[in-house]
Parts: sequence; structure tokens; C-alpha cells
Amino acid sequence: MKKELDQTFRNINRRKFLTQTSLGLGGFALSGLLNNGLSQTNYLLNPVSGGLSGLPHYLPKAKRIVYLFMSGGPSQLDLFDYKPKLKEMLGEELPDSIRKGQRLTGMSAGQSALPITPSLFEFKQRGDSGSWVSELLPYTSEVVDDLCFIKSMHTEAINHDPAITFFQSGHQIAGRPSMGAWISYGLGSDNNNLPTFIVLVSKNAGGQPLYARLWGNGFLPSHHQGVQFRSGKDPVLYLNNPEGYDTASRRSMLDHLNELNKLQADTYNDPEIVNRIQQYEMAFRMQTSVPEVTDFSDEPDYIYDLYGSDSRDPGTFAANCLMARRLLERDVKFVQLYHQGWDQHLNLPGGIRNQCKNTDQATAALIKDLKERGLLDETLIIWGGEFGRTVYSQGKLTKENYGRDHHPRCFTMWMAGAGVKKGFTYGATDDFSYNIVKDPVHVHDFQATLLHLMGIDHERLTFKHQGRRYRLTDVHGHVVKPILA
Repeated sequence: MKKELDQTFRNINRRKFLTQTSLGLGGFALSGLLNNGLSQTNYLLNPVSGGLSGLPHYLPKAKRIVYLFMSGGPSQLDLFDYKPKLKEMLGEELPDSIRKGQRLTGMSAGQSALPITPSLFEFKQRGDSGSWVSELLPYTSEVVDDLCFIKSMHTEAINHDPAITFFQSGHQIAGRPSMGAWISYGLGSDNNNLPTFIVLVSKNAGGQPLYARLWGNGFLPSHHQGVQFRSGKDPVLYLNNPEGYDTASRRSMLDHLNELNKLQADTYNDPEIVNRIQQYEMAFRMQTSVPEVTDFSDEPDYIYDLYGSDSRDPGTFAANCLMARRLLERDVKFVQLYHQGWDQHLNLPGGIRNQCKNTDQATAALIKDLKERGLLDETLIIWGGEFGRTVYSQGKLTKENYGRDHHPRCFTMWMAGAGVKKGFTYGATDDFSYNIVKDPVHVHDFQATLLHLMGIDHERLTFKHQGRRYRLTDVHGHVVKPILA
């Protein structure tokens, strides 16, 4: 016995002892009741899904989410928020009564004038719902009766990085878990051979940089982080066996490694060791599942025609939309697509025209495809960026060209599918698309609604970190009930 104690004390220094005994002393008592060793998490988990026991809190309306994030801030004025009166005001100064002293970015704060800039593009009412949609989105116009528009979104950040971070994690400063990680933590997985949370980024899209922390786990256990699938030979980095190394050898190595890790976990009671074991095991299962899901050879020609010719080019937005459908079919719970390049400070007409050309057909195709397969009623689709664009022009304004700066005070997003009303518009902006005049929706309201549709009470999904219980919506957020079906 003395020999064993001596070995234990050699393995635990003062810092580890003080850190572990804060939870460990309670763990001794709890383990006697649960007969479950010193695990801090096992007794909280749902044995079927791997999520938390007791979740979902109520019957979910959506089983899975695909979030099409348009990085850079699409112009609501040129896509969805039709403002015909602006045509009569071309070049006039934005009234102080409309601006109301709102702060500007450094890119337009030095301008001598803020000239009103109507959209160059034509709008028409589409579908039975009569929703206004720009000529830039002919394919989206075909599915407009499936969409639920929120035209009164607003955020707190005026620059890209904090604004994107805010949407993904509920906080402007990096370090908190992304919404996909929160869903993975709360609900677990419906497919043990693929990650719960998968990320796809359009190749060669340009624009503002994206960072892996946007789909990171923050302070949640590390196996809840998003896994990025890439185009090319290795869709997931470091997944394939080295040359000359077969599956049997990999399995044998993992078995021995797991034995060592379990000994380490028993000694130090560090939950991250258990998380690492889970990640190794998931990677082993993915060696079979990933090649299958990324092999498009079974897709018929009419599917490629539906998504557009770019869908044959791996890594494009269109190909990623098709990949998203394949992942959703296999019960991946949260799929996020990032498409950069919507940051049009100058030369907006040409830039936004190209962006819509690259995304419009595939976006509509994803809705049609899921609907045809009976998956749309179980899947929530989200489209939107981190903020909107200004009604005034940044840079030189002409009849054929203009730019728009960042605008956090109002912008448009849409949802489709599980749990939201079809052909419905919520919220409204003033005649300048500058201020919200009806039913504002904050980013935390959007996040609370997203979790609600997945069967989660956003106030009850928490994680204790550094003495405080955190949640995706921080201390704010209300479910936007009027948009719920």
C-alpha cells in the first residue's frame, strides 16, 4: 500500500493536487453513490446519443441544421429589402434624423458626404407570398414560398471579426464555444461514424479571413469542435493511414494506446484524456465513413444539373451544398457552409452579381433536393451574414457603380424547413433600410430560436467554466415565437 501511495504522490504535483481535489473530494463521495469511479461526466450523459441526459428539453421540430453563412455581410438593399422611394433620392445626403449619430467604420467616417444610394437592380414580388426578391436571385425566387424572412436582424459589432465571432459563439471576443459545438455537447450524435458538427468552406472565394476558432469548442470538451471537410485527396487532414500501414495495424495501435490513456485517466482524472480517446476512435471509424460520403459517383446527372455545373468541382459552394445534403442524409446534426466574398465596399454591383451567380442556384437546389427526399420538414436551413450594408455609398457614387459600408443596425436573414413558417416575412425597416421600425431580432434572439427548434431551452443549456455558468446566448435572448410554424 505504501509503495502505491508513494507512486501516486510522485505523479501528482502541488498544482495538480489543488486543481483536482476541488472536484475530486466531491467525486470520492459521488463515486460511492454512483459506483462510477471518478468520472465527472459519465453520469450526465445520454448513453444512446452521447449528449446530456434530459435533452432535448422538449420535442424538437428540427432534427438537423445546415447553416449557409455568407461571410462579409450581404447587402440587404440589393437582395431582399426593397426600398423604391430611394430611386428619387439618388445622391442626396443621408438625413441626420435617420442616422441618429450612429458610429461609422473608419472606412467611411472620413467621407465629406454620405450620399443615398438606391439599388441598381430590379425587384419583383415572387411566389404566392409576394415576397420582394432582387433580379440577382432568380433561383431563390423559385423557392421563395418556402422561406421565412427576418428583415429586422441587428447586431452589436460593426467590424467583421467580432461580428462573425458574435454570430458563431454569442460573444464578440474569441474563446467561447461555437453554436455547433453547443448543439453537439447538448444533443450528441445520431451517427456514430461521422462527427456531429461538420464545416465546409468554399474554395477560392476570397474576402475576409476565417479562423478555425469560429467552429471551435471553446471551453467545452474538445470532441465537440467542428471538423472541417476539405476538397482534394484528403477531405479530413491526417485521417488516412500512412503508406504501408493497414487498418489492422491501426486498430492494434489504438487498442494499446487506449490502454495507456485509460491508465493516465485513472491516475490524473483528467476528462480531456477521455475526450482524446473518443477522438481517436471517431477518426478510426471515419476512415470508412468519410470515403463513402465524399464519393459522389452515385449521384445522377440530374442532381448535378439541379445544383449547377460547379457542383462537379469539389470545394465550390455548389459542391459543398451537395456534400451538405449527403451529410444531412446520414444524420449529421449540424453542417455549416462558409462562403466568403460578400464584403463589397467598392464596385458592389459587379461583386454582388458574381457572388449571387456562385451561390444562388445551389442554395435553391439544396432546398428543392431536401424537399424531394422528404428531409426538409426535419431540417432547418439558415442563410445570412454577420451584418448588412449601408444605404449610403462608400467611395465615389455614379449611376452605374457604388459601394456600401458595414451596417449592424438592420439586415436580412432567412430560414427554411423544420419548424418555421413558409412564405412569411417578419420585421420591417424604415424607408432607408437604416433603422428597424417593427419587431427587432437580436443575434441572441436568433440563437435562442435556433436552439428552441432543436428542442433546447437556451437558458438551461449551460456549462460551468471558471466559476460561472455560460450559455450560447450569454444572459440575453428570447425565442422569436411569431416565426414558428
